[in-house]
Amino acid sequence: MTLRRTLLICSAAALAASAFPAVAQDWPERPVRILVSFPPGGSSDLVARLLAEHLGERLGQPFIVENRPGAGGTVAALALKDASPDGHSFMLSNLTPFSIAPTLFPDAGYDPITDFTHVSYIGGVHLALFAGAELGITTLDDLIAGAMAAPGELDYGTSGVGSWGHIVSARFGAITDTEMEHIPYQGSGPMQLDLRAGVIGLSFDAVPQNLPLVNEGVAIPLAVSSPERLETLPDVPTFLEAGLDLVAENWLGFSAPGGLDPAIAAKLDETLTDIMTLPEITAQFDNWGIVRVPMNGAAFAAFVADQYSAWAPMVEAAR
Repeated sequence: MTLRRTLLICSAAALAASAFPAVAQDWPERPVRILVSFPPGGSSDLVARLLAEHLGERLGQPFIVENRPGAGGTVAALALKDASPDGHSFMLSNLTPFSIAPTLFPDAGYDPITDFTHVSYIGGVHLALFAGAELGITTLDDLIAGAMAAPGELDYGTSGVGSWGHIVSARFGAITDTEMEHIPYQGSGPMQLDLRAGVIGLSFDAVPQNLPLVNEGVAIPLAVSSPERLETLPDVPTFLEAGLDLVAENWLGFSAPGGLDPAIAAKLDETLTDIMTLPEITAQFDNWGIVRVPMNGAAFAAFVADQYSAWAPMVEAAR
C-alpha cells in the first residue's frame, strides 16, 4: 500500500470517528450480544447471524447472537428491557414481541415503545401458507374447500402462540369461515421438521426459511401475504388475488434498552445502513425475500409505534 493511500485511509477513519461524541467513539468496549426471540433457523436468526459477522468486522468487537425464544417473543424482550443501556445488548426486534405480544398478553411486563430505544430498520419479510406434499393439496381453493367440508380435521402449525403466523391464521379462518386445528411450536425450525415428516399438514410461516423445503418439493406454497407476488415465489398468488383481505409483513430491526446514548444509536444505525448496501448483503436479502426501504432511526421508532397500533385490532380478534 502506498504512503498516500495509507494517509487517505487514516484520514477517512479519523473523520468518521470525529463525527461521533467520545462515548460513541469508544463503543463497543467488549463483546455485544444480539438477542433473538426465536430458536435457530428462523428468519430473525438468519438475519441476526449475517449482520453480526459484519458488525464485528466493522466495529472491532464480537457480536454474539443469543437465542431467547418463548412466550411470543416476550422472553427476549424482557431480557432486553432489563439489560443495561450501555450499548452492549441489542435485539433483532420484530413484529411478534413489539406489535403483537403487548396486546395479546396485557401482562407482558413492558411497553413496546417507551421501554426501548428502536435504533435501526432492517427490512421486512412476508408469510405464506404452506401445504405439506403428502397432504395432496396444491391450491388455495382446494384447501378452503377441504377445510369447509371437514371442519376441524385439517391441522396447521405456527411458530408459537402469539406469533404472527398465529394471528394471520386466525384472520384467515375468520375471513374464509373455516375451522382448522392450530398446533403451536417453539419456533419455525421444529415446525418445518414436522411439516417435512407429515406430522402436520399445513403451516403459516415466513417465506425465507421455507424456500429450501419448497425447492425440494416438500412444501407447497398456496398463497403469500405480500401486496404483490414475491420475486422468490413468482408463481404463487397473493391472498389478495384470491379475494382475501389479508396482507402481513414481519418487520425486522435493531432495538436496545430504553435510555441508550443517542450517539451510540446513531453510530450503530449508520454502520448497519452501510453494511446493508454491500452487494453480498443485498443479494442474500433478495434471495431470502427480505424487502428493505430507507428509514432512519427516528422514522423506525415512529414505524414501531404505528405497527403496534395497526396490529392491535387483528390481535384482539384472535384472542
